[in-house]
Amino acid sequence: MALKDQISELVTPAVSDQGFYLEGVHVATPGSHRIVTCIVDGDASLNLDQVTIVSRVISELLDEAPFMGETPFTLEVTSPGVDRPLTQPRHFAKNIDRLLKIVKLDGSEVTGRILSNTDQDVTLTVMVKKEIIEQTVSLSEIKRAVVEIEFNRKDDK
Repeated sequence: MALKDQISELVTPAVSDQGFYLEGVHVATPGSHRIVTCIVDGDASLNLDQVTIVSRVISELLDEAPFMGETPFTLEVTSPGVDRPLTQPRHFAKNIDRLLKIVKLDGSEVTGRILSNTDQDVTLTVMVKKEIIEQTVSLSEIKRAVVEIEFNRKDDK
């Protein structure tokens, strides 16, 4: 089993116990040192105190893990960036009212504001010919979905 998989298997229960989700683990080995990056997310954005707590928990587990060997490592715990693709229903729920760009499996694109979601689909408000309509897209139809960054969003949405 790959090192990142072993780390993921070890720390996932502890991260879950803290009320968060382990989104991914990356391991880089520049020279004789490892950099272990754990990407952690929650139902709401994580604050610095929460990141500190989950970092301690992960660090303690990795310090004791026999598969880490004697190679020194640096642990980085971070939350997913705004540019990360939305793939899970909880990702869409966390971003309700944000602007989303979807590329569907057939290559067509839909851009709209997330109105609601279920475990099977996401509903957007979309501007079509100067009219705002609701459009529901099945998660199984989505090739890629990312939040669009808005710098000058109007208060009236």
